[in-house]
Amino acid sequence: MVRLLLRRLLGALATLLLLASLVFVATRVLPGDITPIVLGEEASASDRERLRARLHLDEPRMVQYARFTRDVVSLEWGASLRRPRESCLARVREAAKPTAALAFTAVAFGAVAGLVLAVLTTVRRSSTLRRLLDLVAATPLLAFAPVVTWLLAWKLRLVPLPGDPEAGLAGLLFAAGLLALPLAAHLARLTVALLEPLREGNSLRLVRAKGASELRVWAAHALPQVASTVVVIVGAQLGALLGGAVVLERLFERPGLGLLALEAWQARDLPMLEAAVLGSGVLFVATQVVAGLVASVVDVRSQEP
Repeated sequence: MVRLLLRRLLGALATLLLLASLVFVATRVLPGDITPIVLGEEASASDRERLRARLHLDEPRMVQYARFTRDVVSLEWGASLRRPRESCLARVREAAKPTAALAFTAVAFGAVAGLVLAVLTTVRRSSTLRRLLDLVAATPLLAFAPVVTWLLAWKLRLVPLPGDPEAGLAGLLFAAGLLALPLAAHLARLTVALLEPLREGNSLRLVRAKGASELRVWAAHALPQVASTVVVIVGAQLGALLGGAVVLERLFERPGLGLLALEAWQARDLPMLEAAVLGSGVLFVATQVVAGLVASVVDVRSQEP
């Protein structure tokens, strides 16, 4: 377990360094001279030189890259250009809380709903339900989220708008429900595929012979046999949900990393934009490490006599 943890931590560090390199290239190399982008085309030469000095753009590229990666690893992410007294790291920490709350609530909803749908589909052998799951899983979030929100929040007034600052817990639950729909469908489809090969297995036949109902056979006896794989699927989807949470925040202007990145881009606040992207990456990698470790523990326990 210690070796596994070390391997995953080293892999996480390598992923973060790769992400930092991509952010560096995207913001410091590809645009060429970024000072007109940040300050505007009408900025004076002296203002541009001061910005270059502040961001160390007057240094050689390799020196810039070494400084950038060092600051990323040491969590010295600098201060906002627009609000010099505001720490980028502190702002990212604040924004990560609602994003994490949205993603983890969605994964809880999606995991429970997905497993329930998987068991029902397997028990009933419903082709209609399978086609419905395929349809929902294949539909992009941006395609149905505005429609569902318009219908339930605007037309029928059953739920609050996800971006309403006064929506509170109800707004969080509704937004999480939107995110959970594709996860539930995707998880249900994959879990059904895992359960089907167990249908004629000796262990399930023995349980049936003892008089257990089909629902109990699949929920209490078959599902634990694929638990480790299900955990891996949920962990992988949690990373996707973090990305979906960022998209949803931008779509509905909910507080979080997505809105922070959008505001930083609109304000041409380069350090804050870089910090928001890096913060999203750190959150994603951390969830993958934890999910992988949980899956390993579940797999070991499932193999114990």
